[in-house]
Order: sequence, then structure tokens, then C-alpha cells
Amino acid sequence: QMFKVTLLLAIAASASGFQLGSSFTPRLGATQARAGRSVGPTMAAVPCGINGFGRIGRLVARIMVKDPETKLIHINAGSATPDYMAYQFKYDSIHGRFDGTTVVDGDDLVINGQRIITTRARDPKDIGWGKTGVQYLCESTGVFLTAESAKAHIDGGAKKVIFSAPAKDDSLTVVMGVNPEDYKGQTDYVSCASCTTNGLAPLVKCINDKFGIEEGLMTTIHAMTATQAVVDSSSRKDWRGGRAASGNIIPSSTGAAKAVAKVIPAIKGKLTGMAFRVPTIDVSVVDLTCKLKTPTTYEEICNEVKRRANGDMKGFLGYTEEDLVSTDFETEATSSTFDAGAGIMLNPQFVKLVAWYDNEWGY
Repeated sequence: QMFKVTLLLAIAASASGFQLGSSFTPRLGATQARAGRSVGPTMAAVPCGINGFGRIGRLVARIMVKDPETKLIHINAGSATPDYMAYQFKYDSIHGRFDGTTVVDGDDLVINGQRIITTRARDPKDIGWGKTGVQYLCESTGVFLTAESAKAHIDGGAKKVIFSAPAKDDSLTVVMGVNPEDYKGQTDYVSCASCTTNGLAPLVKCINDKFGIEEGLMTTIHAMTATQAVVDSSSRKDWRGGRAASGNIIPSSTGAAKAVAKVIPAIKGKLTGMAFRVPTIDVSVVDLTCKLKTPTTYEEICNEVKRRANGDMKGFLGYTEEDLVSTDFETEATSSTFDAGAGIMLNPQFVKLVAWYDNEWGY
């Protein structure tokens, strides 16, 4: 869930737009990504907070503490104690050990010498963002995903709230590299959509801009997540979803394809999709099968994706011709990396396109 959240925080703070390094660098970590981007005028670090210290909250924290444009000053972590927060922050089964210092000082964390206040409030009105000076807040609990429910954050002193999940109302949705220009400061609540929407939308934009998409179906082969059961459990809402994630390929629903229409209105009603949850713990891949308006060749499609990946969509859309597999994309910051060798074309207007995304770090 994550680099794009930090990018959006910077934009919400009126930072100049920026783009990331090469069109594809396997295992591109945060430090490399920052070194590769071109920034505009230097701005003061934005005082930031995080509500929720799960998979996304922790990775957003890792990125924030190393980004010169953000200053993480407050984390509200539900029930986690400071020493457990430090442990969760330092060690990660996918993204490895944090390459810095983490010290517990009372209720505070001191990360790379930067003091971060921690609290354990359940109700947003009790957190006290205003007291600690938080201006821009990453809401990563997955609970407060409407303007109405997140209003308590604003009432508590935060200036802007960014949802690290699809909004459950009509709050503005922004996918970096696709529609950042839609944010003009007009709202205090912005959604970053889902990891799969971020993995799909850049590719859809690139293809639709050049060739037009008449209709399409998307399938994401998605790594298992914390919402699933390790062994067979119970789920009255989703019987298959209650089965063991660690030992099954599980068909599932996803609104990610339809959500693309929120950021690319031209494809509304033309795209839908589904998911297969598979027993891997990170990195997913989208299969976009679509009918094009303009006849073309697969080579022309590859050339266009490569051009955009090295141009205006750099850092958000990637391109690779290497024979890579899912683990090669762990901790890859690019939102969506097109795999030129994995796609196929049936005829000049019907094509299957494949793109990888780290559904945690890349988001």
C-alpha cells in the first residue's frame, strides 16, 4: 500500500510534481527511488501523521522518515505498544530489515534520530493531531473511508486526510501518474484507490490514450493479504474467501477495474474484472484483455508503453523485456510494470497485456 500515498501527501501539500527513476529497476527501494527523481524547488518538510500501523501504515512510515519532503511526527497505532511498534517497523518478512536506527523512548519512537509521538486511540476525535502539529494524515486503518467518518481527523486538527484504500463515498480518487491534476486543493479528503487500481490504471491510460479501448476484462493474480485465513476458517459473506489462503488459488471479486473509471472517465462502462488470490505473500500481476478501437501491432503497443514509461509516466508506468517472476518485483516502487514478453495478440484489435505491481510497496 505505499509509495504513491507519500507522493500524494506531497502533492496535497502543494509540492511540485516529480517523477521517479528508470522505467524499470528490479527491487527498486525507496532510497534509490528518491535519488532517481527530479524535483522542483525545495520545500519545507510537511508535518505528517499516520492512523493505523498495519502493512500499509508501517511501509508508509518507512518511506516518510527518509523522504525530505515529509516529516513524520505522530502515529496512532490502535493497541500496539511502542516496543511492539518498533519491532514491527524494524523487521519485515518481505521488505527486510529497516536500514536505520529505531529506538523506543517512553511512548515515543526515535527513528533515524527523528522523534515520533505514538498514541493508541480508537476514536479519531481522541487522537489529537492538532496538538502534535500534524497537517497531512495517511488514514490507513481501512475503517474511516468516507468524508463523514474521517471528519473527526479534521476536527482534531489535521488539514488533509489521504485514504490508503478506495473511498466508500464519492471522495476524490487520485491515482498518481494518471489523474493528479484533478486535485486542486478543493477537498480535504482524497482516496489513493486500491493497489490493483494503481497497478492497472497507468497501463489503461497509456493504451487508451494511443489506441482507444472499446471494452476489456481484467484479471489480477493477487498475493494473499491479511484479510484472508491462513488455514480453513469461516466466512459467511464469502465462502471461498474463508478457505486457506496458504494452500489454495481462490477466485474473488474486485472493484479495481471499475474503479479505473473514477480516474479515467472515458472508460466508464467498458472495463470490469475479477481476482484470483494465490499463495504468495507479496507482488501481484494484472492481465488486461481488451478490444482496441485502432488496429495496431503488438510491437507498436510495446513501443508506446516504453515511450510513456521513459517519458511523462516515468516512475508510475514501467517497462521490461526481461524474463522476470514475481519476487523480482518485491519493493519495486513503480506502480505498474508492463511485461513485454508476457502479452499476446490475437488480431490487430484484440490483445492481452500483462503488468506487475508490488501491491504493498508499489502502492
